[in-house]
Amino acid sequence: MSSKNEGLKLSQQAIGALLMTLQKCLAEETDITELLSDWALEIREEEVWVSNPPTFSMDAPTQKFEID
Repeated sequence: MSSKNEGLKLSQQAIGALLMTLQKCLAEETDITELLSDWALEIREEEVWVSNPPTFSMDAPTQKFEID
């Protein structure tokens, strides 16, 4: 008996969503399992896609220079 979902792979979009999720959890110092559990997944052409990938923004670092 074969499964309909046999041989599924992550899409490039899902891989990007995974990397964004990792960056977000590191930036916000949160547990990645909580962020991953919020994902809504769908199958498109035998690939897994994330229909609600995470978003976040970071402030640009400020640099101070001292002239001697």
